[in-house]
Amino acid sequence: MNLHVWWDPPTDGPTNMAADELLADEAQRRGDCCLRLYGWTPTTVSLGGFQRGADAEAEPAIAGVPVVRRPSGGGAIVHGSDLTYAAAVPRVHPWGGGPQAFYDAVHEALCAALAGFGVEASPWRPPATPPPAPGRDEGPFFCFDRRASGDVVVGAAASPDGRGHKVLGSAQRRLAATVLQHGSLLLARNQDVSGAASHPGLAELAPGGLAPTAVPALAERWLGLIAEGLGMRLVWEPGRFHERPGVAERATRFADARWTFRR
Repeated sequence: MNLHVWWDPPTDGPTNMAADELLADEAQRRGDCCLRLYGWTPTTVSLGGFQRGADAEAEPAIAGVPVVRRPSGGGAIVHGSDLTYAAAVPRVHPWGGGPQAFYDAVHEALCAALAGFGVEASPWRPPATPPPAPGRDEGPFFCFDRRASGDVVVGAAASPDGRGHKVLGSAQRRLAATVLQHGSLLLARNQDVSGAASHPGLAELAPGGLAPTAVPALAERWLGLIAEGLGMRLVWEPGRFHERPGVAERATRFADARWTFRR
């Protein structure tokens, strides 16, 4: 199998979410793994699929920041200083059988890639507790205040509670024929927000910092390790995925407040 990768420049939230939805269709059409890397402009908050819109409206730390709702679950993410990925695989793929295998394949590859840049990162593992009921959202409002099994954390060993600083979290949406997984790698603290919405990224946590010029090399190493882990061939695809036909039409739904605040 192949891992087809597109790296799109930053764009707005509704366009990004529509492109990710179309990425799932592309994975089904190809019968292969498809992944999109991208950024956001302007700074935007994405809500998890099961979060309440009223909670976003009540959060003073993101007042005035555009909000979209992801197809996938998880907590709210402040985008704009992160590298976001969307990955889609057919449900018959080994990653499609259960959520943890997909999370771990992506997250453990990132830990290995970060080690090459002098950053000690590890997957966080929780104590044994019952999982939340399906279809419910529990935990802090912001994704980077939460911890789920496999989340990538930095500084866990030096943290009194072992939680460390989360730098990558992911969430899924299981569709009829494919599995769509979103994740956000926090590169730096977002300067457009403060308070509860502000979290340190690799620029603040890595020894000596992580310069923006190092991000392409880190991403290439990360994706290479993902492909290598399953014996796939890494294929960098030309063009901008978010400019494909059908994306703009789908984006109108994600720009509609009736979708964003439907819960």
